[in-house]
Amino acid sequence: MQLTERIKKIPPYLFALVDKKKAEARAKGIDIIDLGIGDPDLPTPDFIVEEMVKAVRNPQNHNYPPYDGTLPFRTAVSQWFEHRFGVAIDPSTEVLSLIGSKEGIAHSFLTFLDAGDIALLPDPGYPAYQVNALIAGAIPYSVPATEATNYEPELDKIPAEIIAKAKILFLNYPSNPTGAVASDAFYEKAIAFAKQHNILICMDLAYSEVYFDGLKPKSILQFPGGKDVAIEFHTLSKTFNMTGWRIGMAVGNAEAVQALGKIKTNMDSGIFKAIQEAVIPALKDYQPFVDAQNKIYQLRRDIIVDGLNSLGWALQKPKATFYIWAPIPKGTTSEQFTIDLLDKTGILVVPGSGYGQYGEGYFRISITTPEPRLHEAIERLRTHNIRYTA
Repeated sequence: MQLTERIKKIPPYLFALVDKKKAEARAKGIDIIDLGIGDPDLPTPDFIVEEMVKAVRNPQNHNYPPYDGTLPFRTAVSQWFEHRFGVAIDPSTEVLSLIGSKEGIAHSFLTFLDAGDIALLPDPGYPAYQVNALIAGAIPYSVPATEATNYEPELDKIPAEIIAKAKILFLNYPSNPTGAVASDAFYEKAIAFAKQHNILICMDLAYSEVYFDGLKPKSILQFPGGKDVAIEFHTLSKTFNMTGWRIGMAVGNAEAVQALGKIKTNMDSGIFKAIQEAVIPALKDYQPFVDAQNKIYQLRRDIIVDGLNSLGWALQKPKATFYIWAPIPKGTTSEQFTIDLLDKTGILVVPGSGYGQYGEGYFRISITTPEPRLHEAIERLRTHNIRYTA
């Protein structure tokens, strides 16, 4: 059998490697505190589960679903978006259902890039961006988004010859892995950049509803000209703890949404209609649940950040996401640090190098773990004298 060159170019998926390390540690009998993958430990809320039970029993939901999503679901998304972000979205032309936002992100590279085109990608950033650029035959170009710039990509430092071949710019705020939230000035700058160079902004807003201290993240579509240049990807996985349900949506520029839908029509059969039906009431009355859940995540954030700071770190508390992004102690690499940490303490975290070259020197902690285990993790670090040294 001969594999394609695109398959040969794809690096091992970061979280598959994490799972392998976890399995090896468990085989040794190590009690693992898993702070690796960001998979919510909290259950899907009962009000969605109850709606799902009713929807599953309806035989009208047992056939093929519409490729672009049912009209009631798209209408609920439109209403939610206007209530949450203050932006009117046409459910007929500016909303597309997705089998989780990752599906839409992957298909966007096939939709908007030809072979040899350049995709501008934040570094550090979600590994799926680079991989799917390679699958599409495009060229991923890493734009530094470092601590020095508040993890905002340095758009003005991209060479002119790169910009000339660039077709899309991926952004992700609140950010995975850093937890950063972009400033209004950056959104305005990115929109102006996209208009000047005829580049489509693909905005990954998966963590819009995981925020702290009452500071709600913004949509790029809220800013003047945003809908002219941007398509935005949302998911219910993080908002309602529905990672296994696989439901999300793309919204924004009508031409981009319709083009993405054309690829999707030829690649899958849409979301099970019962799932779409089950989440409609949640989208209409989401705030009480989000507020209660974010109190839990904020408590967990504080346990980890305060605990690490007591061991020599000097971390600022992230304003959003359920991730903590922290520098590794000097004298090692991020990958070696995470391996040693697992071997010595049984704590599993993710090396920053898995998120790009500018992720080296950091590690990511997920707080999707109950509070007692987070306290235990800090005590294990203290017991094993794992401290930060610059």
